Amino acid sequence: MFTPVNMRSANAYRTVGVETAVTGADAHQLVGLLYEALLQSLSMAKTAIQNNDVANKGKAIGRAVRLIEEGLKAALNDAQGGELAANLRSLYDYSIVRLTEANLHSDGSLVEEVEQLIQPVADAWTQIRADVMGKTGSVTSRGG
Repeated sequence: MFTPVNMRSANAYRTVGVETAVTGADAHQLVGLLYEALLQSLSMAKTAIQNNDVANKGKAIGRAVRLIEEGLKAALNDAQGGELAANLRSLYDYSIVRLTEANLHSDGSLVEEVEQLIQPVADAWTQIRADVMGKTGSVTSRGG
């Protein structure tokens, strides 16, 4: 399929930007990038469902599930995280189930539900960094 030069350039720039952000990120920033990508995927899934775009719905939901399963859940440290890690794991498992149902039934309200569950966690993750940076000037985190 033919892709216009400016679109290819934009995609290449975006890829380089993401790679640069990931390469220079500490563990805390990487989890923040996962939340950001997850919320973007959820937004894309809702739009695809509204537009009856089955292919992009599946792609966006699949990406969201992978971000949760292979990124956010994988970053949990059960030994050090205790109850918080267990609660996040349960939230992520529930979110995966709801996204699977959303994909099966093309139900945007289920994607919205997951977005409403994840957004406060993502916001809190960002706030943790701001609070720590304000107190110490640096962060040495090991993930979510």
